[in-house]
Amino acid sequence: MKKTRITDLKVTPVAFPDPPLRNSWGVHGEYALRTILQICTDEGFTGVSETYGGEHTTLKEAKQSLIGEDPYSLERIKLKVPSPRTFAAIEVACLDLIGKAIERPVCDIIGGKVRDAVPYAAYLFFKYSDESGPFPEEVSTPDEMVEFTRFLVKRHGFKTLKLKAGVFPPKVEAETLKALREAFGEEYGLRIDPNGAWSVETSIRIIRRLRDLDPEYVEDPTDGIEGMARVRRSVNVPLSTNMCVTNFNHIPQAVRLHAVDVILSDHHYWGGLTATKRLAAICGAFNLGLSMHSNSHLGISLAAMTHVACSTPNLTYACDTHYPWNCHEEDIIQGGPFKFKDGCLEVPKGPGLGVEIDEEMLRKYAENYQKAKSKKRNDTAEMQKRRPEWLPLKPRW
Repeated sequence: MKKTRITDLKVTPVAFPDPPLRNSWGVHGEYALRTILQICTDEGFTGVSETYGGEHTTLKEAKQSLIGEDPYSLERIKLKVPSPRTFAAIEVACLDLIGKAIERPVCDIIGGKVRDAVPYAAYLFFKYSDESGPFPEEVSTPDEMVEFTRFLVKRHGFKTLKLKAGVFPPKVEAETLKALREAFGEEYGLRIDPNGAWSVETSIRIIRRLRDLDPEYVEDPTDGIEGMARVRRSVNVPLSTNMCVTNFNHIPQAVRLHAVDVILSDHHYWGGLTATKRLAAICGAFNLGLSMHSNSHLGISLAAMTHVACSTPNLTYACDTHYPWNCHEEDIIQGGPFKFKDGCLEVPKGPGLGVEIDEEMLRKYAENYQKAKSKKRNDTAEMQKRRPEWLPLKPRW
């Protein structure tokens, strides 16, 4: 049987508008940065994927070692690409082109659907005012956050609300979560994510105040596995993380110390879609919950997230996504932005990931990247343009 061979890897750094969203490190800059990968084969198929932004030299360095390899031989390719983040981008593109070649969706290749649509959470940020985002007004008080959340829920139907915290004093953010509960009722899931900005003592004090709001979980209130374990021993609210458990080597200590109840996967840095499935199996073995982390991203990543989530039975928490912030009007995929219905995204139809790149948009975003003043995300530097004295202190409170 004739084997398929990789003939080319095309790596394109891109930039697209990003609202001034605030977090514990600072604020988002004018552009979000991503890298688009296209892998071509001698059979005429092209697989696509999306990963972190910047020049991404590791992908360019992988090109020569992967020319001539069989895209079906993913374990062999993994041996040639030691970085999980680099391999993740390559694996998704290979799975996409394999799906196109055999005319099956990626979810079928990695286990098959257990749900037809995947729930996503409303990602709620405090923010500065801006002209181009989906919600141009500033959001800096509990009442303003409720108003913005009503807008987002009306537009997308989200049933889970996640507040990005670590921006204002914990008392203000606790009041914001309380305002959300009062405005939306018990049927909405609530989460809060201080990004490690609280000390252990502050985390315990604030989480005890939040207990009556019945949050699904509190994500990374403090820094590190040991700090999270100290908090968890003192509160009865589940804790989640995408900061202190970010690779497989972190899991034994986290389990031993009972530091977290829910792990937020992210195929971009855990090593791809099959690695996410392996993480799901480990979570199942240790009775840990599973959700999905998000960074600023485009529709290619959203499609990949949806394929792996729909085929993972124990990924039962609504996934995070920045997509409504980054692709409210346009996207890099043909047909324009995906549409959420009742807070869920249907699994994209068609072979592979079910998406094709809009070449005109790819050129536009590549030009944006060349014009961008910064080729690396730096939320702290962006905040210091507004407040020169500002420092990303951890813990801040």
